Amino acid sequence: MSAVSSVASPVPAELSSRIAARGIDVLVLAALDVGLGQLIGFGFDWLILGSALVLAYFSLLDALAGATPGKLALGLRVLGPDGGRPSLKQALIREAFTIVGAVPLAGPLIALAAWTWIALTIRSSPLRQGKHDLFAGGTRVIRVRVG
Repeated sequence: MSAVSSVASPVPAELSSRIAARGIDVLVLAALDVGLGQLIGFGFDWLILGSALVLAYFSLLDALAGATPGKLALGLRVLGPDGGRPSLKQALIREAFTIVGAVPLAGPLIALAAWTWIALTIRSSPLRQGKHDLFAGGTRVIRVRVG
């Protein structure tokens, strides 16, 4: 049993701390993505590989460690429906929205709509679960460090 799963009543992470954690992760990913682009060029291949990198970053780190560097820095963790780390399948479903921005032309508008919808659903949920959490079977982001 992990330290996170032994917590009796996990405190849901607020939207503001989740956005800040995502911002840290975006900085890490931007550096990786620019480096990738410099290696292979900034064409269609870069768009596809960069999108895969983003999805893999969030999904693998959430499934394997329960958190990305941004979440770790802010004392947040992702829990699966059973209270442990999410499965890889749950993490992939939860983070699938991250690649919609790569759709040519309409992607940025679709991504903005997805982010807005997720933010609104997080704010309106007592457990601070967004639709992406519910689609993934009930994942949650919690605070493990209070203060």
